[in-house]
Amino acid sequence: MIGGPHPMTPAPYRVRSRRPDRADTVTLTLEPVRGDCPPFRPGQFTMLYAPGVGEIAVSISGRARSGGYTQTIRAVGAVSAALCGKRPGDVVGVRGPYGRGWDVPAAAGLDVVVVAGGLGLAPLRPLVRALLRERPRHGRISVIAGSRAPGLLLYPQDLARWARQGADVRVTVDHPGHTWRGPVGLVTRLLDRIVFEPRRTCAFVCGPEPMMRAAAAELVRRGVAPGRVELSLERNMKCAVTRCGHCQLGPLFVCEDGPVLRYDRAAGLLEVREL
Repeated sequence: MIGGPHPMTPAPYRVRSRRPDRADTVTLTLEPVRGDCPPFRPGQFTMLYAPGVGEIAVSISGRARSGGYTQTIRAVGAVSAALCGKRPGDVVGVRGPYGRGWDVPAAAGLDVVVVAGGLGLAPLRPLVRALLRERPRHGRISVIAGSRAPGLLLYPQDLARWARQGADVRVTVDHPGHTWRGPVGLVTRLLDRIVFEPRRTCAFVCGPEPMMRAAAAELVRRGVAPGRVELSLERNMKCAVTRCGHCQLGPLFVCEDGPVLRYDRAAGLLEVREL
């Protein structure tokens, strides 16, 4: 069932457009069948339901011009594969948005460093857009994006646009191939190539947990306050409203207390592996 009044019942959304990003990844634009999309904060997520298959948590990667959500999904299981297979006109279920987003106001007047690995660029995309819309309120804005290979890089057109809008955009890959002429290796190596004043810097980091641990630790080592480094955690969220306990991480429920957490709160919790 889709569209009932219960908070655990998803609302019907229609797929307006589908854009393949990589061989296993698509971006869907979703619009509500009835009413308007609820507002969201950069870094929040929704629960997406593929009828007859199941439901998963997916970060909101932007607001479409039509007013709907854009959500980037990688096919790694039955539900995500079913969602990736949806076409314009198909109906899916949406609950949310949920969770704690990026603290955009905290970046006012500061240099900003954004570090993304792989699909971690998706929840950071609305953050970068928000920062660039208010460009005069911030110091330097730097975006570091890492990918396994050049062909797997998300949002290359956005990265080029952000550079034109004044951000210092750097990209690195693990496996360069024959035509790649850019940096190769870990995203942390690119911290040497950007300019920021550590004691006046906010950092936002999202990607695989080993990459987030390394990037956050290096930023703190360089003098960025742990309370000004934010990470987005990914856990197995089932209900998104703190009832099921699947996403409990120490004293926190990632669906409500996160997914975005400050590094001074998340550092120890990052050592707890998801089962």
